[in-house]
Amino acid sequence: MSGECITVIGAGLAGCEAAWQIAERGISVNLVEMKPNKKSAAHKSDMFAELVCSNSLKANRVNSAAGLLKQEMRNLSSLLLVVADLCSVPAGGALSVDRNKFSELVTERVSDHPLINIIHEEVSELPDDGIVVVATGPLTSDSLSEHIEKRYSSEHLSFYDAAAPIVTAESIDMSCAFFASRYGKGEQTDYINCPMNKEEYERFYSALISAERAKLHGVDLQPNVYEGCMPVEIMAMRGENTLRFGPMKPVGLVNPQTGHRPWANLQLRKESVAAELYNLVGFQTNLKFGEQKRVFGLIPALRNAEYARYGVMHRNTFINSPKLLSADFSVRSEPRIFFAGQITGVEGYMESAGSGILAGINAAMRYRGRESLVFERDTMLGALSAYISDSYTENFQPMGANFGILPPIEPKIRDKQERYAAVAERALRSQERTIQERSLIVSE
Repeated sequence: MSGECITVIGAGLAGCEAAWQIAERGISVNLVEMKPNKKSAAHKSDMFAELVCSNSLKANRVNSAAGLLKQEMRNLSSLLLVVADLCSVPAGGALSVDRNKFSELVTERVSDHPLINIIHEEVSELPDDGIVVVATGPLTSDSLSEHIEKRYSSEHLSFYDAAAPIVTAESIDMSCAFFASRYGKGEQTDYINCPMNKEEYERFYSALISAERAKLHGVDLQPNVYEGCMPVEIMAMRGENTLRFGPMKPVGLVNPQTGHRPWANLQLRKESVAAELYNLVGFQTNLKFGEQKRVFGLIPALRNAEYARYGVMHRNTFINSPKLLSADFSVRSEPRIFFAGQITGVEGYMESAGSGILAGINAAMRYRGRESLVFERDTMLGALSAYISDSYTENFQPMGANFGILPPIEPKIRDKQERYAAVAERALRSQERTIQERSLIVSE
């Protein structure tokens, strides 16, 4: 790891995008990944860009926050979205992928790039010279995490993130379930719906809030859990109807067996093209494995479910980015060091990958002695960059793509969908202007 090339630490979503952007600009990259020699508690695969929590990359339509972010990334030649399109599985209006094929293809593309050198080892300290992109994710190893904290005297933010269970398709009781996408959007076979009547739901709810949770080693019993990956059992503690307005909402669905909307409904989403596995959408959990089988088995369609993977909970660690980083994802006090991905406090697969694109481009700009690329705040990438680098932030919390972080459009458009479409159009025009102004750095 020398100054003759750029070092990228971590081959997750952000690290792969960063390495790709740098290499595509004709600069050699050392991509350092500790797998397969060492894995975090949440990682199972030896491949790059492993999708830990879900196989969904969220909405595709441009007039949604997630879809706008994807389009902005596509405009910057995102590697992961090219791969995602090749590995997609039906999911209504969302972009979901066969997670194994996705990781396999990303690993192949990155490994085959002539300017990317793969090094399989754990990094415990940042290099003393050269340009570095740290993309080690929210599961950064203890040794490197401690080194970063000491190096920058910057407070870390830790909370706990949960993943949902996956069940086999053949074990789902289809006599109690039906295929449908909410409001009839997308293919009607994209989701399996598991309806419940009022009595069934109340029985399930009672068991869920009293079920035994897995022990979290080395922490207190009430961890700081990020809202976006809230375990279903903790969410349920907020009230009996919370789940019916969240992951078990029945709106937009009609049970063909009754002709009526269910009292509550759990959706299952395909994990692969072959549809042999299904993910329990929104059912991230920290229940003990036996309790997951017992409690989730009270949902009629899952009473005989076989689990390919039980839900798990793991620690996520974030740097205090507003005190540490500039909008180009470089460290204010040490501009040769960049951070990217969920360790910066962007939340979500595509948000992490998007930050990797920007950190990679800007690392290349730093290498060439050129001005950093920072998009305006009226773009989704620009808004996320501004959010994680706002030095006035006092209570920093992870943030995913949403229209609330973009400036309002004037004059205000009353209809929400029309307003979102106008905001997306404005963002893409703004991004295009910046790309045209900086055409040399984006296209070379």
